[in-house]
Amino acid sequence: MYLNYFGFAEAPFSIAPDPRYLYMTRSHQEALAHLLYGVNGDGGFVLLTGEVGAGKTTVCRCLLEQIPETCDVAYIFNPRLTVEELLSTICAELGIAYPPGNASIKVFVDCINAHLLDANARGRHTVLIIDEAQNLSADVLEQMRLLTNLETNQRKLLQIILLGQPELAQMLERPAMRQLAQRIVARYHLGPLSRPEVAAYVRHRLEVAGTERQLFPEALVGRLYRLSQGVPRVINVICDRALLGAYVQGKERVDAATLAQAAREVFGQKSARPRGLLRALTAVLIVTAGGAMALVAYQRDQSSIGEPAAAPAARGKAPSLARGPVAADPSGGAERDAALAATAAWPASVPRARSRELAQAALVRAWGLDYGGGDACRQAEGLGLRCRTARGGLAELRELNRPALISLRDEQGAEWQATLIGLDDKSATLAVGGETVRVALSALAAQWSGHYVVLWRVPPQVHENIQFGQRGPAVAWLDAQLADGQAGASPSGGDPVFDERLRQRVKQFQLAHGLIPDGIVGLQTLVRLSGVSDRTAPKLLRERGTP
Repeated sequence: MYLNYFGFAEAPFSIAPDPRYLYMTRSHQEALAHLLYGVNGDGGFVLLTGEVGAGKTTVCRCLLEQIPETCDVAYIFNPRLTVEELLSTICAELGIAYPPGNASIKVFVDCINAHLLDANARGRHTVLIIDEAQNLSADVLEQMRLLTNLETNQRKLLQIILLGQPELAQMLERPAMRQLAQRIVARYHLGPLSRPEVAAYVRHRLEVAGTERQLFPEALVGRLYRLSQGVPRVINVICDRALLGAYVQGKERVDAATLAQAAREVFGQKSARPRGLLRALTAVLIVTAGGAMALVAYQRDQSSIGEPAAAPAARGKAPSLARGPVAADPSGGAERDAALAATAAWPASVPRARSRELAQAALVRAWGLDYGGGDACRQAEGLGLRCRTARGGLAELRELNRPALISLRDEQGAEWQATLIGLDDKSATLAVGGETVRVALSALAAQWSGHYVVLWRVPPQVHENIQFGQRGPAVAWLDAQLADGQAGASPSGGDPVFDERLRQRVKQFQLAHGLIPDGIVGLQTLVRLSGVSDRTAPKLLRERGTP
């Protein structure tokens, strides 16, 4: 709700474990180093403990981004399972086939052992990660210990990483757990942030979200540290509520009173104004309700990038736009050498009514195609491309890595369209009214509504949703894309079926690309899969090694 008000591209204090927002203190670096040591080790257990909200899962997600290509990972985030359920889950995660309806522990272990031996023979390493491991029962922990007995003469076949709260370490200190405790090859306890780290942590998250403004004055850091006790998740919740409070009160930054009220509401403490922020928020919602209804009506008419409401004369010039001066390659010299503008502004010499057609022309031209005027999405379909209209943040556009038509707003509130054709860590390159400009990400975040349109390419036989159990050309394409995107893998060949093994490969791909690992090949998964082998598609991000 407050994103546009403060100029954010995305929510800075979400409690989702996004690795991009991980502020690497020395403690977090050491925790990650322990996990990496475990992944590259020769078996046994690696233990990472920490208080609730300390950042264990986020460190683990950071680990998953650095997993070697020769490593297979099974990730279990709900360990309240029986021994049989845990073994079957491991089989499902690793794509191990077992007899239907099996409930025998021995059969599960035999199947896992055969799979691990085969993986080892192919030079692959297998890692099992269990989050919230303090919820494991003693029987399940003992079965985990027995799994580490699976080995060859040279090495253990399975590495197990346990993430949990301090109670996990206490469980492993019991005499009955001494055999498992002796197999822990690395352990680390992740503590809270220090006061200086809290200041750096807040500043880091604000910058990643797209602003360099000091929305939390230095004088408030000490109070925030005392309120949160340095626990990252608590910091996130308090800061999120404090920004909401500043927004509904029309303040430019968080002050002491707003921070205190936010803390009272987060912790449920009584206050002389128990519902202060809620009442203010309700007022804002009432005032904006009429505007929201108008916006819905407007978006219904503009749900696709329709033909611009421009004068016939302007529309008649559309075909010539295919030869405009805007470059589509973000690594090209023209935009790389351009000065960094303080804000994105519409050129005074170009009628603003042409912004949509010019942006559409730049978007189509980025794919090396001629723009014939009219609706870019309809035209793209005739050229073998597909169109996605959505709302999101810069993180999503980075992941899609394709030029995007975006809607911007200037200081006077006037809206116009531009095409995002380049993106790096600090700046964005835009095609604006036939010109190319570079702006700071903070400036883009302040002007961008979050709406975007991207084009992408898949074979015509691939539909919006490839179903489990299906076979045919779409499944063969899926199988080939996964093999191309996962080093060391190879296509199944023949006429593959979307079975459990293929679904596990989909989940691994989704996990590696920041998607929910549900094994469903929906639109977002298809868009990312399409980019795996499409070498000719234009990219937003500069390739490594490009000066």
